[in-house]
Amino acid sequence: MSTSKTPPTVNNRKEASKYTKLILKVLTEDPNGTYTIQQLYTTLGIKEKSDKVILKKDLLDLLQQGEIKKISKGRYLLLREAAYLIGRVDYVRAEYAYIIVPDQPKDVLVFQKNMLSALDKDLVKVRLFPAGRHNRPEGVVVEIIERNTASIIGRVTLTGNRPIVVINQKRLSYLVAIEGAHLAELKENDKVVIELTAFPDKGNQLSGKIVQYLGQAGIHEVEMHAVMAEFGLNDLFPECVLKSMKDLPMVVAAQEISKRKDLRGITTLTIDPVDAKDFDDALSYQRLANGHHRVGIHIADVSHYVLPDTPLDTEAYTRNTSVYLVDRCIPMLPELISNELCSLRPNEDKLTFSAIFDLDDQGNLHDQWFGETVIHSNKRFSYEDAQVIIDEQTGSSYQELTQLNNLAKQLRTKRFKKGAINFETRELVFELDESGKPLKVMPKIRKDTHKLIEEFMLLANREVATYVAKMKKKSEQLGPTFVYRTHDKPDPCKLNDFFTFVQQLGYKVSIGKGSIAKAMHDLEQAIQGQKEENIIQSLAIRSMAKALYTTKPDPHFALAFAHYSHFTSPIRRYADLLVHRLFKKYLRGELVYDVESYEKKCQYAVEREGIAASAERASVKYKQVEFIQGLKGEVFEGVISGITEWNIYIEIISNACEGMVRLSDLTDDEYIFEEANFRVVGKCHKKIYRLGDIVQVKVKNCDLDKRLIGFLLL
Repeated sequence: MSTSKTPPTVNNRKEASKYTKLILKVLTEDPNGTYTIQQLYTTLGIKEKSDKVILKKDLLDLLQQGEIKKISKGRYLLLREAAYLIGRVDYVRAEYAYIIVPDQPKDVLVFQKNMLSALDKDLVKVRLFPAGRHNRPEGVVVEIIERNTASIIGRVTLTGNRPIVVINQKRLSYLVAIEGAHLAELKENDKVVIELTAFPDKGNQLSGKIVQYLGQAGIHEVEMHAVMAEFGLNDLFPECVLKSMKDLPMVVAAQEISKRKDLRGITTLTIDPVDAKDFDDALSYQRLANGHHRVGIHIADVSHYVLPDTPLDTEAYTRNTSVYLVDRCIPMLPELISNELCSLRPNEDKLTFSAIFDLDDQGNLHDQWFGETVIHSNKRFSYEDAQVIIDEQTGSSYQELTQLNNLAKQLRTKRFKKGAINFETRELVFELDESGKPLKVMPKIRKDTHKLIEEFMLLANREVATYVAKMKKKSEQLGPTFVYRTHDKPDPCKLNDFFTFVQQLGYKVSIGKGSIAKAMHDLEQAIQGQKEENIIQSLAIRSMAKALYTTKPDPHFALAFAHYSHFTSPIRRYADLLVHRLFKKYLRGELVYDVESYEKKCQYAVEREGIAASAERASVKYKQVEFIQGLKGEVFEGVISGITEWNIYIEIISNACEGMVRLSDLTDDEYIFEEANFRVVGKCHKKIYRLGDIVQVKVKNCDLDKRLIGFLLL
């Protein structure tokens, strides 16, 4: 800050401009700062009451002239020569938030003191500082354009005779005064859904009304419904949608079969999770006379039952994807469709949309066919059952399963040779008791049978996309409209940071004349079985671009495919349903050119996909916190998975539960965050904690509402 120990004496209004200049000098020399009147008094050395009165008048003049702006808590900032952006608030920590601005390469960092009382997901106008101090744009919120009015989950606490609701938004807590009837019936620790009706910037405290009563906090069903309410999910379908299905045929008609390729005589099977009910894909296998293998990939023909612009279709589009919480699926389609009519259940005739490929022993593609079919699944396997049959080489369909597994391995090898990357986020499986309490948390084990299904789905998705992309004529800039799944190359800066980190852990990363994909593949092989494997995989994924739906036939970097789409899961993804509808038209010779409307549908699909992922993470995180809170006192081995200016994040190796240690809780030294080196360093004793270090921790505290675990370093 600029200081002036001897303030000018002001005897008349004419000389008051000296304070104007001094105020502007202070704010200009610290353009990233905001000042209260008291801070200006101190900075300028003003003590006399008369001088303070004059400074206040000069501040008012500067406000009226538009030179400065008054923001929250009586703070002032300079407005001259500033750039402004408009975006949504995304709170990351209690200390700061990011403002997500469309078409901007980096989000804008705003610290809590400069948030102008904005809440999570509010639309705000942010003034950019001349230069960010944290390797990214930084600014201050100067206007709240639109409040986020989505429903919020809260917990009731009784204060005297009147209930107050505590809400949490991204680790920030707020008290909300509740309006409306039936307030006397609320009990301590009830969970409710509220809508905010008054906000702090209007001179009021937060106020709201209850729109849904959930029940007592801590009960499994209440908490899962709280997650659903938080993300706007509903497992019930509107009555009009259910009524619209009453005339759907429950049996495949002979007339419909006559229009399709009949594959019911070919050995066909499904492989799914043991608790699955919606079987949307099946595989058939035939050995051909020339020694080749004919593999049929049969996908539930959802588009036959879900017709465009019907109530059923409108609801499916709105949901856009099924959501899988810890203990349940919130389906995109009603059970009559997802679990009965379209589910490829064994010993039933089913309508399918098929991709059939002729492959040699090395997995090379020699011929293909696409079209509408009818199948009859002979056997339903779980992944585990199918794996036992392959391993022991005996049991139902063991020859078909073995051949499919061998072909899948060939396809997988070919993908990696072409530059595919195999970093994956670790999935968790919870063992729950009858009341929903977690007894165990285990990483999901991927078997060969998982990879078998994955490879053939990738093959179908790739070839469908390639078929349509190649329909483009020389005179056309783009071919007929289609829904592609694309993945851009990684940002060089993020990739460089990631490679710097893994090199500090002792892993050699050499791009040189080779490709990024080869370097990633070699690293993936090197970390298998290591304690830091999961953290490296997670950071590798973060360094990558996000996969998107788009009408542009761009490549998929991670899969090393020139073209890729989603064709194989129309029961649970609306994008696949769109692909089926368009692809059927193209096989009939009809062409669709409607990029604008389909691009909007693609953008909406990406948005809904993000909401589903957030809901799934929230349910997992809640159950992790619930599991860990019963293990206070135990010592865990963990790996440092993240470091910020305020916290060290640690993931327990045995169960993948992540918690944090506040730097302020480390009393042996003052620790300094070195972002470029992925570490914190003790100021006096030079002790270092870095990303990837193995440490021992105990549980300090658990907060179920915020889904946070606090650790103590040992």
